[in-house]
Amino acid sequence: MAQMSDFQKSFLARGGMTMYTQKEFDDQLAIAKAQIMQVAVDTTKTAISIEREECAKLVDEMRKNMDCPDAPMVLDIALEQLAEKIRNRLKK
Repeated sequence: MAQMSDFQKSFLARGGMTMYTQKEFDDQLAIAKAQIMQVAVDTTKTAISIEREECAKLVDEMRKNMDCPDAPMVLDIALEQLAEKIRNRLKK
């Protein structure tokens, strides 16, 4: 990158712009990138959590709709445990 002349620096400084070194810029850029990545990770975790909860609700709904004498108690317990495992899978 070409160095700025004293005239260029003073011209930009008079315009109200603050001058930063390349290192200062790179440091701030790295911080901004890290913050963006953290938001992306948190958003993804939230989306996965919402999807898991909705899947568990489907299992719960299936369980409630099994009110028939032919449905074995073991299946009811298995579906209940499945819904709970879906909800808690991400919490490990």
